[in-house]
Amino acid sequence: MNDYPKFAVIGGGSWATAIVKMLSENLQQVAWYMRNEMAIEEIKVNCHNPNYLSSVEFDINQLLLTSDINKAVSYADYVIFAIPSAFLNVEMERLYVSLENKVVISAIKGIIPETSLIVGEHFHKIYNIPYDDIAVITGPCHAEEVALERLSYLTLACTDKEKAKVIDKCLSSHYIKVKITDDIVGTEYAAMLKNIYAIACGMAHGLGYGDNFQALLMSNAIREMKKFIKKVHHMKRNINNSAYLGDLLVTGYSLFSRNRMFGNMIGKGYTVKSAQMEMSMIAEGYYATKSAYELNLKHGAKTPIINAVYDILYNGKDPKKTFRKLTEKLD
Repeated sequence: MNDYPKFAVIGGGSWATAIVKMLSENLQQVAWYMRNEMAIEEIKVNCHNPNYLSSVEFDINQLLLTSDINKAVSYADYVIFAIPSAFLNVEMERLYVSLENKVVISAIKGIIPETSLIVGEHFHKIYNIPYDDIAVITGPCHAEEVALERLSYLTLACTDKEKAKVIDKCLSSHYIKVKITDDIVGTEYAAMLKNIYAIACGMAHGLGYGDNFQALLMSNAIREMKKFIKKVHHMKRNINNSAYLGDLLVTGYSLFSRNRMFGNMIGKGYTVKSAQMEMSMIAEGYYATKSAYELNLKHGAKTPIINAVYDILYNGKDPKKTFRKLTEKLD
């Protein structure tokens, strides 16, 4: 596929590793930036990421591995950012190469803490990237199932249809199917919010609530998500589509979900700090909870689940008592 544009992936975690695997199915070379030089050397020697999805084997000849973000961005026409939202600004401080005339793709599921913006808006407002040069990759899709080559579905949000088709072809394979939408803002907010609801599901499980309550909680969560997104970005969308409901369900129920795992630990009595220290991966929903709560103070959507999670994580409220009150607000 020599006529295809060049891609770079920014990030060394499980989702970045999964995206590199997807692109490697179709492209002769993929630039891959990660800060961890030891991990890069390990990949060069043993052909797998030692820290994430270690079962995935790469053809080293396909990878342009680098610990210099400028080298990766310079190489690419399409740049995919797949790092935790809380660390995006730190990485961007290392970048002096311009993003002008490049397509910026966010695979980040969160809000940038410093600006309280979703990633697409952040790149548009802070780095002056036109919306036609911005795309968003969301689920329902877990990196671990990509590694196992289980049939998975991605949602690709992009307002430029031709660029969307290019990205689609580069990501699709016999185990990856891509659905295209133009709802960049809505899918990004949904990807951020579902992590909060997954934490709530984990908390409920940790507290001993059963499947019946979990079903009720998820039913309320998708309606709460609809109200929230409608307040911040009103447009016609079907909240039952896979980008919204599907991604919520897989994140809330899957054993692969780090946000559910984090919530489960809180429900079982871990403190926030101890739960974070025990987990090897970032639970994006922790940061998203604060951002969503503060953003909603301006918009006023009815969000009892977000409020409950916020009270537990940031106000130190007792999970058991807080969920007992939450159960009275759900229907």
